[in-house]
Amino acid sequence: MNKVFLVGRLTREPEVRYSQSRSGEQMSIARFSLAVDRRFQRGSQDSNEPTADFFNCTAFGKLGEFVEKYCHQGTKLVVTGRIQNDNYTNKNGEKVYSVQIIAEELEFAESKNAASGAQGGYQPQQAPAGPSDASAEGFMTIPDGIEKDLPFK
Repeated sequence: MNKVFLVGRLTREPEVRYSQSRSGEQMSIARFSLAVDRRFQRGSQDSNEPTADFFNCTAFGKLGEFVEKYCHQGTKLVVTGRIQNDNYTNKNGEKVYSVQIIAEELEFAESKNAASGAQGGYQPQQAPAGPSDASAEGFMTIPDGIEKDLPFK
């Protein structure tokens, strides 16, 4: 079985291009890089070792269009997919080994409000300005006798 689950942030804006599919239709191909924090750091805390791993990911078709429309640098995603080897021989005749993730499913790993906050962390919602019918607990006061007009019981 070849299945991978990654949670990380896009390190740059996705690169999206369109290609002809075998059926002759336009198909999007989105390439992006995902930074995934390491759970544990090797060595001492003072070392200059990276604390994240960077994975090249590719999404095809509708998933590629989703990446193009909704994903930007810093977006935190859950990527489900498979690992694929991209080994090749370069111009100098040297064998180059690389791996990429072929995305099969994508989900946002945080809300849009949390993503737009400082350092991408959680930011509590601000109460709307102006008069409000909400009580201190955030619930709206419903007048007595309205139950008969509700579409459910």
